[in-house]
Amino acid sequence: MRSFPVRLPSLDLVRGFVAVGRRMSITLAAQDLFLTQSAVSRQIIALEEALGVKLINRGYRSIGFTAEGERFFRVADSALQQLQDGVNALAAGRDRQPVTITASIGVTGLWIMPRLGGFQQRHPDIDVRVAANNRVVDLRTGGADVAIRYCPASNAPPGSPRLFGEAVAPVAHPSLGVSRLDPESIATHVLIEYDDSNRPWLQWADRLHSMGLSAVKPKGVLRYNQYDQAIRAALEGQGIALGRIALIEPLLSQGRLVAVGGAGADQAHGYAYWLVQADATPRDDVQVVIDWIKTEAKSVELRLEDELSALAGVESRPK
Repeated sequence: MRSFPVRLPSLDLVRGFVAVGRRMSITLAAQDLFLTQSAVSRQIIALEEALGVKLINRGYRSIGFTAEGERFFRVADSALQQLQDGVNALAAGRDRQPVTITASIGVTGLWIMPRLGGFQQRHPDIDVRVAANNRVVDLRTGGADVAIRYCPASNAPPGSPRLFGEAVAPVAHPSLGVSRLDPESIATHVLIEYDDSNRPWLQWADRLHSMGLSAVKPKGVLRYNQYDQAIRAALEGQGIALGRIALIEPLLSQGRLVAVGGAGADQAHGYAYWLVQADATPRDDVQVVIDWIKTEAKSVELRLEDELSALAGVESRPK
């Protein structure tokens, strides 16, 4: 007996679900899609009804995948990205070819995006496409010209220049008034966690253990599966986060976040950010972007040294 395939849900519904999954926030997904929050919520509900399964658990000010939702997101996210890449490839023949930069979602949101406006003002004739993805993709097959990769030196592709290093310190919004990380401040504040167990230096458990404070119970813990979400939560005054100084240095210099004393800056030895390019001899517009990234990275490295010196100064002050 012939079996008929299950009818596919609307692409708009899948696109809305993937946007929510990438951000783990209906509000932020709505901003990305230029829709209202209620419209995105209706898309999720309609997709769940079409598939006959629950995809997202909704909690107070937070959402999370169900087991089915997690599985479907992995497939839908990859399929949607491939579809987008295919459309871009078809359009490349008739449109001006953009320079594609790929990086993790956190690096894209916190490091690349705030700097793109300045680049576009100086180079209005160069189109830039940013592909945010936490998966390591092959630049040639993935259609990207340049990548910023975060890894130890041993995993960096040969010949890739080092952009800047990694240092992590507790940070919070000034309104919280947290001056030191100690048992009292931990017990009275929420800790914002980047949910990535593969990088212990970005985990509160590792930081508190190193300080001998593992037994102290925080007021609460907020977990985010994307690093830029954790920093946005800190900017909203939701708690104390572990800040990657190189990525959030502008927020520190602007006073939008402040370093919390008592813990110092933990440097992820061997890990750094590296520039990878698809072609050894790129076309002219790609080379302009490469030079721009290197220039921006050099200034970040200098400011990172200043920030680390300032943090060391905070730790050396009398208690």
